[in-house]
Amino acid sequence: MRRSEDEIIETTIPAQLDSLAWSGFHTRVVLALGITWILDGLEVTLAGALSGALKESPTLHFSNFDVGLANSAYLAGAVLGALGFGWLTDRIGRKKLFFITLALYLAATAATAASWSVASYAVFRFLTGAGIGGEYTAINSTIQELVPARYRGWTDLVINGSFWLGAALGAGSAIVLLDPAHAGPDLGWRLAYFTGAALGLIVFVMRMWIPESPRWLMIHGHPERAKAIVADIERSAIGHAQDLDGHAFATIRLKMRDHTPLGEVARTLLSSYRERALVGLVLMVAQAFFYNAIFFTFALVLIDFYGIASDQVGWYILPFAAGNFLGPLLLGRLFDTLGRRAMIAFTYGASGVLLALSGYLFSIGALSAQSQTVAWMVIFFFASPAASAAYLTVSETFPLEVRALAIALFYAIGTGIGGVAGPALFGALIDTGSRPRVFLGYLFGSALMIAAALVAWRYCVAAERRPLESVARPLAIVE
Repeated sequence: MRRSEDEIIETTIPAQLDSLAWSGFHTRVVLALGITWILDGLEVTLAGALSGALKESPTLHFSNFDVGLANSAYLAGAVLGALGFGWLTDRIGRKKLFFITLALYLAATAATAASWSVASYAVFRFLTGAGIGGEYTAINSTIQELVPARYRGWTDLVINGSFWLGAALGAGSAIVLLDPAHAGPDLGWRLAYFTGAALGLIVFVMRMWIPESPRWLMIHGHPERAKAIVADIERSAIGHAQDLDGHAFATIRLKMRDHTPLGEVARTLLSSYRERALVGLVLMVAQAFFYNAIFFTFALVLIDFYGIASDQVGWYILPFAAGNFLGPLLLGRLFDTLGRRAMIAFTYGASGVLLALSGYLFSIGALSAQSQTVAWMVIFFFASPAASAAYLTVSETFPLEVRALAIALFYAIGTGIGGVAGPALFGALIDTGSRPRVFLGYLFGSALMIAAALVAWRYCVAAERRPLESVARPLAIVE
């Protein structure tokens, strides 16, 4: 039953959630959220690995520019989807949006398999992106609000990094489905998309494991539901609900509200938290350009400059994906121990310097396809936790009431500036056949990452192991 708006409640829910040790419940949350990123990794990797097959398709006849344009359409959809669904996530809750965005994502992916022209392919990719953009906001909000503070950084990075398990799966699928012995040039890529959508149906079942965020419920008029969910989580974690009288849990007082007006959202982001907004924007723009420009044109570089057959690209994506997953897995805990500021600055800076170095070696023809892949593997070992840390930073350094919309807004701006332009720009540079011109694109991406490292070193918030409510107080808090 909804309680009246403006009623003041006292609650220990945030402290109760943060007091828990890691348990089976938290593992189930990681699995249920991580599987979505695995499917997204499968989706995006297929788009990159299949670019050669799309160019060879007898019905579509893609050019390099068409490949880049279609990938930019996917990212443009992700931008608009993040904004629209991000607003809804803060209005109607995290759990409901899980199913809406997932349904759109899977339906559009299946429709991509039936594309009959460049335009239809681009439209379906746009819709797929809209679904995954909504997923970013709901999932990252949920991670922050359900996982205890001392595990929050590593968990967020690993869940976002699980994208690359899907990338490895996509690469393996491409190897099989693009083999002329198994499927024709116009059938393999269609089967790849359809299979990915079919596998995604299991996520609907896994999402049942995840409750609505108690932190969201306690502010939006449902404190009894929030208490019941926390009690269930405690029973799952320690075998019984915690005795509130026997523990000195920190109490906060909140004035319940139905929603947060957009005017208050704007004041929060642009005035009260202006410096944090600058950090989030810079990190998002840099990683979006860096990642999307390079990864979406990965196959084109291998095919056009190294003469790799399109049906062999998957073999080169496998080590690339391994580096991307191992980075968050092995470096993630340092974000909770050494701290956000040091690790974000380090990973962004290392990525930028290594890209500039490998870009120069590429420009003078000093790399083979194999050594180029090793170079990318090393670069993205550092770039992967850096990119995930951008989402971590935005999702934990703003108040609960605007968290999902803040993730959506900075993801949208960052992707719109850095991500949408990147694939199309690199597609055009690769079309020139000039290594020095492609190197200029790499240098630009390198400069963005190094600049972001400097901003992070100066302005990042020390949010490691701190309760969300102490990093950014809820707007509804009452002194």
